[in-house]
Amino acid sequence: MKFGPVATDTAEGAVLAHSVTAGGKRLRKGLVLSAAHVAALLGDGVPEVTVARLDPGDIGENTAAGQLAAALVPDPGAAGLRLTTPFTGRVNLIADHPGITCLDVAALERFNRVHPMITIATVPPFQQMQPGGMVATIKIISYAVPGADVARAAASAPTALRLARPVLRNAGLVITDIAGGPSNDKGIRAISGRLAGLGMDLAETRTVEHRAGALAEAVQQVAGDMVLILTGSATSDPDDVAPSALRLAGGQVQRFGMPVDPGNLLFLGQLGTRPVIGLPGCARSPALNGADWVLSRVACGIAVSSDDIAGMGVGGLLKEIPTRPQPRARE
Repeated sequence: MKFGPVATDTAEGAVLAHSVTAGGKRLRKGLVLSAAHVAALLGDGVPEVTVARLDPGDIGENTAAGQLAAALVPDPGAAGLRLTTPFTGRVNLIADHPGITCLDVAALERFNRVHPMITIATVPPFQQMQPGGMVATIKIISYAVPGADVARAAASAPTALRLARPVLRNAGLVITDIAGGPSNDKGIRAISGRLAGLGMDLAETRTVEHRAGALAEAVQQVAGDMVLILTGSATSDPDDVAPSALRLAGGQVQRFGMPVDPGNLLFLGQLGTRPVIGLPGCARSPALNGADWVLSRVACGIAVSSDDIAGMGVGGLLKEIPTRPQPRARE
């Protein structure tokens, strides 16, 4: 592609690089100049315009963006994404339903290394999305790029991103109650809201005494595809009431604790075919915390291992809370 100023009378067929006014009308950048546009410019005494001219083998910005979007998301319906019409070299990839992003990071990095003018920007991997949220944007920065590079970029990242839909329909919540403990109503509202954001329902809520035996029985009996546990007193050890209750019920604790703050006191386990999440106390608030990262993956059928949780620490300092009794930062 050739870019630069040219005499207006030679600009027909070129792409206008900077908006100008001619004949009382605004000619916007990106416009392919016709003979009528050139006549209007000359009539207004504009001797020179800055344009882009495609070289043989170049592909215009909108065509290139559309081709790349089709390569990265060949089946938008299956990927849970909607692709916008190319405009100014851009195609946006929009979430079509609730879910979390599944990205081939290495492939997307290869894509961005092909040519500096060929780009994709995405939300982070495993980002929870709502319908209508932008998952990614493909942008051709220049007015055209070499077709060979478009082909290379398309081949570097086929089917590189999708939105995983929740596969669990609902969850059961078991709360332990202690005298003088925090409000259960607030926690139930916050957790119900989290589930609703994933298109899930709160199937049942049970409140029991803060004892391992009572909690074990409730965990076994509560309805739901997934079991959530919220204790009236913070779970501070793998042998505390809630993890002990899960083992007593016949389940397993797969991971206790996570390097995400807020959210350290989460535990993840299994009871038969049902995943079990022991929620940290911060789950009583609707604010983002580590439990959201685990809950959304589990809800979408994405396996979460102990190593996965360990890897959440980089980027896991989510928010400082100045009013905490034990603030993390000291003056």
